[in-house]
Amino acid sequence: MTEASDAATSSSGSPEQARSALSAVREEVAKAVVGQDSVVSGLVIALLCRGHVLLEGVPGVAKTLLVRTLAASLEVDTKRVQFTPDLMPGDVTGSLVYDARTAQFSFSAGPVFTNLLLADEINRTPPKTQSSLLEAMQERQVSVDGTPRALPDPFVVAATQNPVEYEGTYPLPEAQLDRFLLKLTVSLPGRDDEISILQRHAEGFDPGDLAAAGVRPVASPADLEAGRAAISGVRIAPEVIGYIVDVCQATRDSPSVQLGVSPRGATALLKTSRAWAWLSGRDFVTPDDVKALAGPTLRHRLALRPEAEMEGIGADSVLDSILATVPVPR
Repeated sequence: MTEASDAATSSSGSPEQARSALSAVREEVAKAVVGQDSVVSGLVIALLCRGHVLLEGVPGVAKTLLVRTLAASLEVDTKRVQFTPDLMPGDVTGSLVYDARTAQFSFSAGPVFTNLLLADEINRTPPKTQSSLLEAMQERQVSVDGTPRALPDPFVVAATQNPVEYEGTYPLPEAQLDRFLLKLTVSLPGRDDEISILQRHAEGFDPGDLAAAGVRPVASPADLEAGRAAISGVRIAPEVIGYIVDVCQATRDSPSVQLGVSPRGATALLKTSRAWAWLSGRDFVTPDDVKALAGPTLRHRLALRPEAEMEGIGADSVLDSILATVPVPR
């Protein structure tokens, strides 16, 4: 084990040490990725909640680099699958392979058997292959030839996709979208951030060599476990729970929404709000925590009416309107 790995392992223990280590992850990712702190925070929240993340953005905004750098700073195993139109489900989950020497079939594990699976450009493969991840994401196992095989812990899918209006993409079905805890938008950088990016490249930054950029493991799976245990003790008042329910029910009543947030979405918002409260150094959830996580947690769970989409109304604008009108508990 490397010296950096020893440091990451020794950092685990108390909840305070775990929070410090996971906060350091954001600093490590910033060594390779500029100006995406909110996205990195969302990825850490997903790891703490055992949830999966959908990263959406135009090509070239460092979606893949974000996930690779996160894995390098967390000391977890990671594998990458490039989703293409000809990718088959067995290429993801694994398949039975005939061994002529033993005259028997043996299971060859697919790349899904890892801690952090990077599903790159997931919307460039047909729905049949997309759905191969459903069981893995929900049950944390895969079944081949009727035999279930457990996936390692932690197991998180970080999928990237380009906006659906680009050619050659297949929109994810609602059932799969609902399996993602968060949908994070990776936006184009501002002028100052883009200058910083170019300056790094001018100084010799190589996205393929994260070690040379100084990225090292600063947290371990033990830190995640300590954080998860601490989050379970974060208090949430009945009034704040009621606020979460009111926000989710308001999506079902919105005239712009065809299908609102389900109880699963409300539960997801409860989880992410508690995780953000803990990362922020508090042992209780505030309405501001709910507001901060409502967009990333709920935006992909709304099915808008066609007429609303034609008018240019998006999920984020619907949620902003709801958060502005639903009474906030004191």
